[in-house]
Amino acid sequence: MRKITAIVILSLLPSLTIPAQETKEISKSSNSSSTEEYTKFRFGGYGEMVANFKDYGINRFYGGNDGNPKKNRNTISIPRFVLAFDYKFNSKWILGAEIEFESGGTGTAFELENTENGEYETEVEKGGEVAIEQFHITRLIHRSLNVRAGHIIVPVGLTNAHHEPINFFGTSRPEGETSLLPSTWHENGLEIFGSFGKGYASFDYQAMVVAGLNPNGFDRNTWVGSGKQGIFEEDNFTSPAYVFRLDYKGVPNLRVGASFYYCADAGANSDKEQTYASYGKIPIRIFTADAQYRNKYVTARGNILYGNLGNSLGVSQANVKLSNKSPYSRLAPVAKNAVSYAAEAGINIRSVFGGNKKIPVIYPFARYEYYNPQEKGEKGQTMEKRCQVSMWTAGLNWYALPNLVIKADYATRQIGTNKVFGVSKSYNSENEFSIGIAYIGWFIKK
Repeated sequence: MRKITAIVILSLLPSLTIPAQETKEISKSSNSSSTEEYTKFRFGGYGEMVANFKDYGINRFYGGNDGNPKKNRNTISIPRFVLAFDYKFNSKWILGAEIEFESGGTGTAFELENTENGEYETEVEKGGEVAIEQFHITRLIHRSLNVRAGHIIVPVGLTNAHHEPINFFGTSRPEGETSLLPSTWHENGLEIFGSFGKGYASFDYQAMVVAGLNPNGFDRNTWVGSGKQGIFEEDNFTSPAYVFRLDYKGVPNLRVGASFYYCADAGANSDKEQTYASYGKIPIRIFTADAQYRNKYVTARGNILYGNLGNSLGVSQANVKLSNKSPYSRLAPVAKNAVSYAAEAGINIRSVFGGNKKIPVIYPFARYEYYNPQEKGEKGQTMEKRCQVSMWTAGLNWYALPNLVIKADYATRQIGTNKVFGVSKSYNSENEFSIGIAYIGWFIKK
């Protein structure tokens, strides 16, 4: 009954008449990270609620030779609810924190019991699926050089760098990057960041060393997406990862970014150091590029991701032997290469009609995504075609307020193909209609 009530409420929300501002103001009020916006502290956050109406089953890999069986089912969820807090000790030292409540589940902590042959044990003591998304101390030094230490966002890819729910059009985060990488990706580490240049040669940069990925979590369906550390009370830092991101902002309304991730030997970060010892080093390289153009008429974004996992055959062979008490899927093979690319564009209806204030700020949009965690394997590996997805999403975003958006969209996935248009001849398509609401904002600041 509660699910039905929530669906009805979401359906009726577009009938409300709340004045909205233009998209330029949405960007300013929502995405700015300037410390000049507050004097001492600020408290806020963001959240999402989504209802999905699907025509496919729960598992395309065990639904038969045609992929997912055709079956109508509906879901409703709160993907995430995040509370954020910033506090200035003074003008140079700043504390920042974000706590994420995800999907209303139950959180658990795992530990390796050294007195019992290294068996996995579970501690159900975290009460609710709660995670520290950010917790760091920042030292502001100069526009071009600042230092941050603690639990920080890893800005690899467009979605991780700009993960707040008003920074993408669909009811859910773009599926390509979030299927291949941790999302939101946050790790313990050290960051140096700043801006340099001026005019048409203006850049922002981030350089960091963070806890590297754990190959125990690498699998067939998500590539390295389930390899983020954090299930234990301590992270392995034996082989840290190095991350660099550069954003070009010299042209008004345009942002072009690129990021690089490198870990020399992810195997050294595994739960048990002997798991991959006989297979050699496991290097990871991830390259991404993205762009956004935004004016009062249109918002357009695009991104591409290419990942390379060294010794993927060894990872696959080791992971299928992991204990069935472990929290990992053990699905193999894990691919050598994974790929994702996407583009989306939306048009501001109010601006098309001359900025008439009586017309709501509504963006019809369309997004295309291709992703494949099984793009290419090593010799002797057979890739799973059902991991290959070509996906279209189209819908509407209504900005009832600059920092509150109501979304509706229809998505269709074609499985086992890389064709932009057309229907897969090998597997059933997966289609769904979704409605949702999302917000972001600072509730209190001083």
